[in-house]
Amino acid sequence: MRDGGIMNHSTDLNELQQAMGYSFDDVSLLKHALTHSSYANELRINKTGNNERLEFLGDAVLELVSSEYLFNEHKDVNEGSLSKLRASMVCEPSLAFCARDISLQKYIMLGKGEDATGGRQRDSITSDALEAVIGAIYLDGGFEPAKKFIMAHVLNDLDNKKLFYDSKTILQEILQADNKTPEYRITGEEGPEHSKTFSAEVLDGSTVLGHGSGHNKKAAEQQAAYDAILRLRK
Repeated sequence: MRDGGIMNHSTDLNELQQAMGYSFDDVSLLKHALTHSSYANELRINKTGNNERLEFLGDAVLELVSSEYLFNEHKDVNEGSLSKLRASMVCEPSLAFCARDISLQKYIMLGKGEDATGGRQRDSITSDALEAVIGAIYLDGGFEPAKKFIMAHVLNDLDNKKLFYDSKTILQEILQADNKTPEYRITGEEGPEHSKTFSAEVLDGSTVLGHGSGHNKKAAEQQAAYDAILRLRK
């Protein structure tokens, strides 16, 4: 069923809103935030019918909230270091990780071709949708609800999130302390061409330190590094 050119899946969106911890007064804003350009193009919705303008707004709100958070939490850190910290916290892989934490990717409305070629798993699409959702919350409820959402779902558990999305760098630093260098090897791939899953392992010489899988080689290596760090810390 279609609602103004956008799929009507209110039951699913109720579940999403529960996961988000925010209920929209105007649910059409949330639907708009979940409308990818490929879906809008497929339905021939006008160019402002996709989520890109909301993404633009949400990005600005996210930058303000994350900047305020870092300014207050790191009082002795200079501007350059604060900028680097903020960039790592709100980078594409980090936001995609946060989006998947509330299963946002399940609700993004994609064109059939984009969906069939694995678009739902792309960090760029899921991170953009998360920023659009932030923009939608800001328009629906104002700054405070948007800030509350960001604090709960983006700026929470930062140590573990950094460990996950920056695992390769962290593992390299751990091993370099002992003059070692991690090596990555893709061990397999399966699935159709448009939606492959890759397997990887990370090694120290001939010793396998960790295993991982992902929808591209980089993601599989990152997961392998994360697995290795968890094993080394035990």
